Amino acid sequence: MALWRCLLLLLCLAPALAEARMVQDSSGRAVEVPDRIERVFAAGPPASILLYVLKPEALLGWPRAIRAEERPYIAPPFRDLPETGRLTGRGGEANLETVLTASPHLIVDFGSIGGTYKSLADRVQSQTGIPYILIDGRFDNTPAALRLLGSILGVEDRAETLARYVEETFAQLGKALAAVPENERPRVYLARGPDGLETGLKGSINTEIIERAGGRNVFDTDDQRKGIVRASPEQLLAYNPDTIITWDRNFYRSVWTGPLWRNVAAVRRGRVYLSPTAPFGWIDRPPSVNRLIGLRWLAGLFYPRQFPGDLRMATREFYRLFYHVDLDDEDLERLIEWASGKAPP
Repeated sequence: MALWRCLLLLLCLAPALAEARMVQDSSGRAVEVPDRIERVFAAGPPASILLYVLKPEALLGWPRAIRAEERPYIAPPFRDLPETGRLTGRGGEANLETVLTASPHLIVDFGSIGGTYKSLADRVQSQTGIPYILIDGRFDNTPAALRLLGSILGVEDRAETLARYVEETFAQLGKALAAVPENERPRVYLARGPDGLETGLKGSINTEIIERAGGRNVFDTDDQRKGIVRASPEQLLAYNPDTIITWDRNFYRSVWTGPLWRNVAAVRRGRVYLSPTAPFGWIDRPPSVNRLIGLRWLAGLFYPRQFPGDLRMATREFYRLFYHVDLDDEDLERLIEWASGKAPP
C-alpha cells in the first residue's frame, strides 16, 4: 500500500519536476531540484529554523509543535503548523510515509554533513524520489548556509540580508575580542539539567556559541573528545568558573542556595545567567541560526565595555528580521529579565 502511495505521489509531482535544475549541497552531492520550491520538509529542528527564517511559507511543519509559551515569538501564520517529527538525530521518529503524505518538493537537513547523514539523505531520496539536500550547520558557516539555501529556494535577496547581518555581527565581535588577552577572558561553565552537572566539552556543538563569544570553556580536555559529559563536584570546584550559563530554570532557582554551588566563584559573584529559550534557545536547543542572538547576548555579558549595546534593541531587531515578529514590551521583557540575571531566583 505504501509503495502505491509513493508511486502515485511521484506521478503527481512529475509536472513540478519537469523544469528541474541541478544544485550542489554542502556535502558535495549533486541534487536535482524543482525550479520552483514551495513545500519543504525539515529533517530536524535546526533545518526547520533555517527554513522559517528564510521562507516560512514553504515550511510544512515543525519537528516539535510550537508550545504555548513560544507562540508570541513566532509569526501568527506559522504558530499552528503541524508536528512532523524528525528524520535525523536522537528520537528521529518521522517515517517515510509521513514524509510522502506531506508531499514536499524538497527535504532539507541543516547540521552535520558527515557520512552518516549523506547515507541517510541518499537512502531517503532514493526511496521517495524527493530531492534531499544537506546544509553545513557549523556556526561559522552560517552566512554561506543562508546564501546556499536562499538560492535554492529562490529567496536570494532575503538570504543576502540575513547573511550580511551575520557577517557584521562576526566582524564586530572579532574587533572586540582582539582587544582582550586570552588570560583576561571569562572562565565559563555551561550548566545543563536540573542539577547543573551535565555540561559540554570545549569544541562541542553545545558550547560552540560560548566559545565563539570569547568565553573560555572550563571543561577543556587534552584529548579529542567532544560532546556532553557529566561533571563531578570535585571537577567543578577545581575548575571554579567565574561565569555560569544555563537554560534550565529549575537549576537557576536552586543554584544560589545549593551547598555544592555556594563556593563556586560564579555564584559568589552573582554571575549566573539564564538563557532565554523562546521560541528557540539562545545558546543551543537546537544549534541553528537562533544562536545568533545568543552570540550578541553573551558578548555583551562577557565584554560590556568592548561590546556595548542595548540588548532590548538588539533583541527587537533580531526577532523582527529573523522571526518575522514585532515584540510588544511585555513579551520583550519576559526574555530580557532572565537574560539579564535579574529574574527572581
